[in-house]
Amino acid sequence: MSTWKNNMLMDSSSFLMEQLSFFHDHALLILSLITCLVGYLMISLMINKFNHRYLLEGQLIELIWTVLPALTLIFIALPSLKLIYMIEEINNPNLTLKTIGHQWYWTYEYSDFKNIEFDSYMTPTTDLNLFNFRLLEVDNRTIIPYNTQIRLLTTSTDVIHSWTIPSSGIKVDASPGRLNQMSLNFNRTGIFFGQCSEICGSNHSFMPIMIESISPKSFISWLKSFK
Repeated sequence: MSTWKNNMLMDSSSFLMEQLSFFHDHALLILSLITCLVGYLMISLMINKFNHRYLLEGQLIELIWTVLPALTLIFIALPSLKLIYMIEEINNPNLTLKTIGHQWYWTYEYSDFKNIEFDSYMTPTTDLNLFNFRLLEVDNRTIIPYNTQIRLLTTSTDVIHSWTIPSSGIKVDASPGRLNQMSLNFNRTGIFFGQCSEICGSNHSFMPIMIESISPKSFISWLKSFK
């Protein structure tokens, strides 16, 4: 989760978020180079005492300042398009998790198993202890196995919500009457937090998301506890 001492992006919890972080650094490097180059040229133009009063055109420089921006856009567009297809791609999911947004809580369904469905409400401040996180703790955590390809289905029963886990690069809208799909895969165990990222009403900031990623063996034991 993000804390007060974080100066950069959060540590990634999925392969997708790692690639998003790499693309962020890649695009930021290009933008920094462009900013330095344009700034240097503007300063040199202001302090340069030389001029050419008969200069009307320069085909070489016009070719350069046309080709260079085009190449720069290609270097940004290609990895961006690759990431878009990676986000949408779902190959042979091992597990399907359905999330249903309500005002103001979440309902989770494990569609591959029978009778595994529960609501997830935010834990009231009065019930918290020293080891809980205010406005992020829930009464029923969403348990999923790590290193497992998961198909995430989202929908809503009332207004538009948004199911988001920032550390895994997941953000998908939950729209009423519509079923959205996204891929989810955690690369390590841990507890990961998120919140509804769509303004869905007066208690919008009080419907947190809490994911607990555990080993597949522990996940099977957790499934058996519902029988």
